[in-house]
Amino acid sequence: MMLPRVNVLGVGISAINMKIALSVVEGWITRREQQYICLATVNGIIECQRDPALIEVFNNSGLTTPDGMPLVWLSRLHGFAHVGRVYGPDLMEALCELSCQKGYRHYLYGGAEGVAEALKSRLRNRFPGLKVVGTYTPPFRPLTPDEDAEVVRSINEAEPDIVWVGLGSPKQDHWMAAHVGRIAAPVLIGVGAAFDFHAGRKKQAPRWMQRSGLEWLFRLSQEPGRLWWRYLVYNPLFVTLVSLQLAHLKRYAHPQKRAMLSR
Repeated sequence: MMLPRVNVLGVGISAINMKIALSVVEGWITRREQQYICLATVNGIIECQRDPALIEVFNNSGLTTPDGMPLVWLSRLHGFAHVGRVYGPDLMEALCELSCQKGYRHYLYGGAEGVAEALKSRLRNRFPGLKVVGTYTPPFRPLTPDEDAEVVRSINEAEPDIVWVGLGSPKQDHWMAAHVGRIAAPVLIGVGAAFDFHAGRKKQAPRWMQRSGLEWLFRLSQEPGRLWWRYLVYNPLFVTLVSLQLAHLKRYAHPQKRAMLSR
């Protein structure tokens, strides 16, 4: 079943909430259906305007979730009142909790040196019985074809149900699109900063800031040198482009290979 999507600057945002996301993932695992999940933020939507190949990656995903509150608000504006934020760290927590009941197996791919192992330890402590069957921290340089083939073989030998990919967007999104089908796991999920958050390396914004759409301000205060361009340039640009789209002054076509978009 194809879930409806909302057209935000040509990117199809899945009209879902956390409950729906968990149900979809359960179905994929039951059917051994190989899919990947992108988590869409304002930053990701603007990156798509610069990279047409990234639009294809987002639009051909099994799900592209509303990770940022502006995407939740836009989805509701388009008539999908049930849409809620499907935030990467929360999705990881919810699926780990579900996995303790279902026996799902997890693999952690990404993070800086030592992060994946720290994350593995903390998740196991928090969710007793959780099966984390492997970790891999790739180098910053691109892998050679032989190295990549070896990584795929190693992941497949571990037989995970869910592979968490923490490379940061858009790198993790391109990686999932290139490896879905090669990796036998039913579900690849790109969660970026969730590795650092749950490994205890970075702080998350307070819940009230997350709910009110002010998480960007908290993250900017934590890493101004790295994130100022993303938030002080991309955020106003996003507002401008969405306003033009809503006013029908600019249209964003979509090939609709997998997504049903609300216009």
